Amino acid sequence: MNDDVIKIRWHGRGGQGAITAAKIVANAAFECGYNGVVMTPTFGTERRGAPVLTSLKISKNKIYDLSPIAEPDMIVVLDYLLLEEPGVTSGLKQGGMIIVNSPKTPADHAMNGIKIATADVTSIAVEAGLKQGIVNSGIIGAFAKAGGLMELDILLKKIEEEFRDKRPAQNAEAARLTFSRTDMGGVK
Repeated sequence: MNDDVIKIRWHGRGGQGAITAAKIVANAAFECGYNGVVMTPTFGTERRGAPVLTSLKISKNKIYDLSPIAEPDMIVVLDYLLLEEPGVTSGLKQGGMIIVNSPKTPADHAMNGIKIATADVTSIAVEAGLKQGIVNSGIIGAFAKAGGLMELDILLKKIEEEFRDKRPAQNAEAARLTFSRTDMGGVK
């Protein structure tokens, strides 16, 4: 990440909560000392299951660029099957990182010059007591481990605040378990 703005693009399917996950990370970023935080959801004709994305930029300094991210430092993917969709990995900087909800290993998703981190968030979330398909809180645990940008405790606090009326302990546990089970891959 060459400049002071860290660019993170989130890809999910309608109903998975990619935008909510990015919002939670944005709120945690402020608490972690990032003075510049810009989240830009990209809306189209979303429907449950359709691909969706949002852009999140964080920096220690104010951010003036409010445009969607074309060249991300990181891509967070809430469903590994989205890696087959056109444009999901486009623009990812050389040496960048993909954090993906996948039952596969980082080697299974290997791309030249790209770091891959995987976690089977779907299974972990069910183990934590969430309904099948609820992966947004768990993927934040993988983001915390792989990205190393924020303390897990602050992210867990923000998860509990966001889901205060929707199983806060189970959502935090999904992130906690995912953090501990994220498989960090190297650069191919």
